Amino acid sequence: MRTAKIQRKTAETDIELTLNLDGKGVSEIKTGCGFLDHMLTLFAKHGKFDLTVNCVGDTYVDYHHTAEDIAICLGQAFKSALGDKKGIERYADTTLPMDEALILTAVDVSGRAVLRFNAEMPAQKVGDFDTELCEEFFAGFVREAEVTLHIRSLDGTNTHHIIEGIFKSFARTLRKAVSIDAKFADEIPSTKGVL
Repeated sequence: MRTAKIQRKTAETDIELTLNLDGKGVSEIKTGCGFLDHMLTLFAKHGKFDLTVNCVGDTYVDYHHTAEDIAICLGQAFKSALGDKKGIERYADTTLPMDEALILTAVDVSGRAVLRFNAEMPAQKVGDFDTELCEEFFAGFVREAEVTLHIRSLDGTNTHHIIEGIFKSFARTLRKAVSIDAKFADEIPSTKGVL
């Protein structure tokens, strides 16, 4: 099974995270931030990843350290669970409508950390969550997972819908990219022979 368990403890956060890439979308999320809990639950459900996250962070300051450190752990878990990446589809993209918002995501499980994030956030906060942390989250994930990720919001006036659409689209795109192509299960999808 393609699974990983990550533990990370700093002066700002204490995180335990488990991931099963071949799950059913079951999650148990406790981050100390209700909005982030909701986004990670959506991520697990739409990606069909089994995910547990338990984070105790310095949320009395803000949610920055919690969001970034969870993303770091999630990226590390993806990289670990993928192993040598034999048989994966590697590339995937999704176009997802979320009410008035339209979200595009594309990923290459390339071994190279690149993020292109182009999403206007009409509001600075959703509840008590700073919307600028959305981009920070994906930057942390990409850096640790070593993937190329493009995210674009083409429209949208409701910040909640935009971020929710981003997480759903991201999950669906990742699910496709890490799925195994049975015909090529023993091959690395690269002419280099390594990703």
